[in-house]
Amino acid sequence: MNTIPNTMLPRWNDQGLIPVITQDATSGDVLMLAWMNEEAMALTFAEGRAVYWSRSRAELWRKGDTSGHVQELVDARLDCDGDTLLLKVNQHGAACHTGRPNCFFYFRSEGQWLAEEGDHS
Repeated sequence: MNTIPNTMLPRWNDQGLIPVITQDATSGDVLMLAWMNEEAMALTFAEGRAVYWSRSRAELWRKGDTSGHVQELVDARLDCDGDTLLLKVNQHGAACHTGRPNCFFYFRSEGQWLAEEGDHS
């Protein structure tokens, strides 16, 4: 039988990042996948809202600063290996930069990835 350690530390990848799955705390819907560095994680806990690391811009990204679509932190969990973070949030507005409720709206049909119909301002 494997023993489970009582504590776990985040395991950062070679770039000093950890993937973050963000989930709606009420519905359980997966909203998005993003990345955090150590500073983004510390700010998330200190501010009570999601702060990520933008790999494309190489800077901190406070979700909602420009859109107003803030993610209020409800809970955070590390997976069993410590190499993935799950955030449960109260999502205010759209999670996706496209204006959709989440980032996972392409579905596979007949060999193509198609955008589902729905709310996308």
